[in-house]
Amino acid sequence: MIGDLIHDVRYSLRQLRKTPGFTVTAVLTLALGIGANAAIFTLVHAVLLKNLPVADPKSLIRLGDTNDCCVNGGSPDDYNYALFPTETYLQLKKSVPEFQELAAMQAGFGYRPIIVRRDGTQGEARSVMGEFVSGNYFHTFGLRPQAGRLIADPDDVIGAPMVAVMSYETWQRDHAGDPSVVGSTFWINTKAVTIAGIAPKGFYGDRLSSTPPDFYLPIESMPVLQNAPFVHDPDRRWLYLVGRVKPGVAMSPLQQKLSALIRQSFATSGYFSSDQGKLLLAKAHVVLTPGGAGIQNMQDEYKSNLKLLMTISGLVLLIACANIANLLLVRGMARRAEMSVRTALGAMRGRIVRQLLTESIVLAGLSGLAGLIVAYAGTRMLLMMAFPGAEGVPIDASPSGNVLLFACGLSLLTGIVFGVAPAWIAASVNPADALRTGTRTTSTGASLLQRGLVVLQAALSLVLLVGAGLFSQSLNKLQHIDLKLNSKNRYIVHINPQAAGYSQAQVEALYRTMEDQFHALPGVKKVGITTYTPMEDDNWGEGVQVQGQPDLHTGASFVKANAEYFDSVGTHVLMGRGIGVQDTSTAPTVAIVNQSFVKKFFKTGEYPIGRHFGSPGPQSNGDFEIVGVVDDTAYTSARWKDHQMAFVPIMQRPASDKQPIEKDESLYAGAIVLQTNQPMNDMESMARKTLAGINPNLTVVKFQTFDQQIADRFTEERMIAQLMSLFGALALLLATLGLYGVTAYTVARRTSEIGIRMALGADRSSVVAMVMRGAMLQTLIGLAIGIPIALLSVRLVKAQLYEVTGVDAGVLMIATLTLAIAAGLAGLIPARRAASTNPMQALRME
Repeated sequence: MIGDLIHDVRYSLRQLRKTPGFTVTAVLTLALGIGANAAIFTLVHAVLLKNLPVADPKSLIRLGDTNDCCVNGGSPDDYNYALFPTETYLQLKKSVPEFQELAAMQAGFGYRPIIVRRDGTQGEARSVMGEFVSGNYFHTFGLRPQAGRLIADPDDVIGAPMVAVMSYETWQRDHAGDPSVVGSTFWINTKAVTIAGIAPKGFYGDRLSSTPPDFYLPIESMPVLQNAPFVHDPDRRWLYLVGRVKPGVAMSPLQQKLSALIRQSFATSGYFSSDQGKLLLAKAHVVLTPGGAGIQNMQDEYKSNLKLLMTISGLVLLIACANIANLLLVRGMARRAEMSVRTALGAMRGRIVRQLLTESIVLAGLSGLAGLIVAYAGTRMLLMMAFPGAEGVPIDASPSGNVLLFACGLSLLTGIVFGVAPAWIAASVNPADALRTGTRTTSTGASLLQRGLVVLQAALSLVLLVGAGLFSQSLNKLQHIDLKLNSKNRYIVHINPQAAGYSQAQVEALYRTMEDQFHALPGVKKVGITTYTPMEDDNWGEGVQVQGQPDLHTGASFVKANAEYFDSVGTHVLMGRGIGVQDTSTAPTVAIVNQSFVKKFFKTGEYPIGRHFGSPGPQSNGDFEIVGVVDDTAYTSARWKDHQMAFVPIMQRPASDKQPIEKDESLYAGAIVLQTNQPMNDMESMARKTLAGINPNLTVVKFQTFDQQIADRFTEERMIAQLMSLFGALALLLATLGLYGVTAYTVARRTSEIGIRMALGADRSSVVAMVMRGAMLQTLIGLAIGIPIALLSVRLVKAQLYEVTGVDAGVLMIATLTLAIAAGLAGLIPARRAASTNPMQALRME
């Protein structure tokens, strides 16, 4: 058996070497299909199927099943908790012996970068990612240090010397693996911190992220380093929890126990002390989920798109395989004489089928190897499209072991499935055919199977072309939404005064200094200072109740800004006034609301200016007076409609807020918006120099033009639309080649028939029409099948489209015409060749 197999493989390679045109065409066609699937599978495996690089990930359990970020109060709409206060974590850690270890980690570290500078160096302070974790964090994951030691429980107590663990990637990238980093001092957020050790190689944290942590720090060092007042606030939830359960623990009883303990812990907070709060508390619960993949925020975000891409790439592979099957059928027909001789000499049909099937599998194997090259290049392209500008995405473009197995299995499957039928047909010959010298006939064109494969290709190609049109239409609608802002000659400078060491009492003077310094730059017209900006991945929401009206149990997003903010982003004041320079910390508290706020909280025609609103509750005192109404400028996402917003002067605090100013994090600005007279290519360097001149620790967290920031909010939609267009074009090319191949083969098989027709008086146009009818008929059947499939398929992707609920007639028409034109060209070339047949030469061929 092994000897026969080796012989068959060698013979297959010789046969493929003898027909280089066929081999190259087949390998490239199938390589594109396999490579596209392997590239998508690389992302699917890395994002959806891969566990954290930790010990025994199967025994890890996460408390919660939602992406509930980042510092929250109140109660979730479904009462399902995924974030927890520090005190709740400490109580669960002591009260649940079913866990070997229970670790806590900061939910929104991506929104709170830290500022780092190594002591004794001349380098500038840099803004990097830092995550605050519990002392048993690394022990829970069963990790060992690459160098030095990892954070332990004694490091995570109030008053302990401040230490940090550096990621392996940061150690290599920024310090070239210098062993002296361990034990050295770094200034983190202006405080001295000792680097205890280096995290193990390959560990990217407790979740997949495009910006993984550079440093890990103990939770109890956060109040000092981040000036974060919520660390021990029982009304503020900010920690994800992941634990390692002991063997044999049943999940259902554990989930019930944890839900009861969480209700018991929450009962001590002020939010649940009221009668309404007690009703909400009774509904509080937690859902346990597998924790081996960590906190699956990115998985939840990309899951639907990756599944869609896997389906689309599978359709492209199916079209490629149909092409290969057609090529193998044509090749098998051309070798009928050889098969007849073999049969006449005593070869069994099974032996011939095995030989031809081996050739098909060898061909698929070669295609799989070529497909890995396509997969590597395709994965790199996908990573650049999915995470533009990101450097630390922990996804390797190189094919992993699982991807190699996937590619090999896919190659073997395609070789067998699409090689069986051609091999069986080629082996089904009559030995007497070997004795014949002629096969003149008028009915030896393409087989029904070949035509059926062409019809399948045409139908699937139409579906992909329609899909490409729909996603392009959706992206176009998104990008042309009136965002009610002006991004021309605007620049966004993200900052972090909190990490730079400024207290809440110091920031008012800092903001005045920044306004003066940036206004002194030539070309700068407006300097807006704000907590966050339009079309930025950030949001701060609070409950709202208008004074004198019932509680609608809804809220609004709040933005705190200075007087020039509205002008800097191009938001228009429609009624009343905007934020003024007179709205200082000592002035009466005011707010400017958007149109959606007015529609939600006031009756039609009701005048909002002069009305008051505040936090909901029976004693709502209406902290803010509405002094203006502005346009519905888009924030967070262009898809977010009816988005109630309130804009408050950056230094104003409501009278009902009795907490000390030192605990009010809303006073910290997150961005500066600069409007200039003209485009300024050196604006980033000027911004960095200006901030460094104010304070060396006041670094630029991120710099973008306003247009770049807006474009970033369409990254996923743009990627899907581009890939759909790419796959649609590839499917069209493969379908066109398939139709051309079958038509050309038909013409070749009917050469003598065409010669007789022309000898009997048929002109060139009638021959062309005859061939074109056959080609277009297959295409029309494919269209008849593909159009209903496309109309039905749009329901499956409706949720991923923006304001596209069905197949647009224009999109369907363009896709149909594109396929028809391609089919016409594919049929016209062999048709013209047929019309050029010399009747006498055709009759002599046999």
